[in-house]
Amino acid sequence: MSPAAEGAGKPSLAASPETAVRTEGLTKRFGRHHAVDGLDLTVPRGAVFGFLGPNGSGKTTTIRMLLGLVSPTAGRVEVLGEEMPARLMGVLPRVGALVEGPAFYPFLSGEANLHRLDTADLRAPVRTRGERVKSALERVGLEHAAHKRVHAYSLGMKQRLGLAAALLAPRELLVLDEPTNGLDPQGTREVRSLIRSLAQDGTTVFVSSHLLAEVEQICTHAAMLRTGKLVAQGTLDELRGAALPRVEVRTPDESQAAEVLRGLGLSPERSAPGTVVASSAANDGAPAPEEVVAALVGAGVRVRGFAAAAASLEERFVELTGEGFDVAQ
Repeated sequence: MSPAAEGAGKPSLAASPETAVRTEGLTKRFGRHHAVDGLDLTVPRGAVFGFLGPNGSGKTTTIRMLLGLVSPTAGRVEVLGEEMPARLMGVLPRVGALVEGPAFYPFLSGEANLHRLDTADLRAPVRTRGERVKSALERVGLEHAAHKRVHAYSLGMKQRLGLAAALLAPRELLVLDEPTNGLDPQGTREVRSLIRSLAQDGTTVFVSSHLLAEVEQICTHAAMLRTGKLVAQGTLDELRGAALPRVEVRTPDESQAAEVLRGLGLSPERSAPGTVVASSAANDGAPAPEEVVAALVGAGVRVRGFAAAAASLEERFVELTGEGFDVAQ
């Protein structure tokens, strides 16, 4: 894994055409509480970047600082090559955002709300306003509810309308805070598809979430946050590749299987009756799955099932912190 994958080193804030977001020592204190503590973050342009951590770990506070909604206590922020918040007015028109749930006029239709938001953008051409609103509604699957009043929208529909508002104009960077909140499975799949299509068009997408399995399906890069501190960052392959290799053996010969696995340099543990799970102390030198199976069979172990468990982001987070994503913050 690269040094960046462990959060090591201090990135320079020199403007880079390859970087969409960069922070250095970004810190936000509320009294004695450090909501964000010395965050060094690098988001490559064109990436779908997952910003991961349990609820209360500082994700939303970080996003609000990136967008100039909250002033940092210390540190620096660069968005799309510009210092924030000094260059706020030049940067924000190039950024779409959905933070902490959308807010709309409840007794106006979804279409009317988008028209009002587009009117507030002094750079938006009046002549093509109707086309932009219609296109945004279609892109998030709300064309059928365009004329329905927003107070009658479900939570998931309001979330989609918020995405439509962020897409009224072409964006270089899209910042989404828990974008699938309140969506049913079909809506979640549609948002995933939308994010992928935006990335294919060249938009950098920054997705904050506490749902690691969800992020693994759409992101190319990720950073993990715990109690305001960066735990790790890098590509998904780097993060998953750093997790310790694990194998799972289903066998009635648990003690014998554990002995064989131990001889291969693995650390076995009985996870359930008839199942032995083992992990390596390091990636380097870990035996290949076929070598493990051959050794078990050669020693006379009756193997009823075998799996080389794919490392997940959550497993990596637990390895680094000793805590899961359901911990209270």
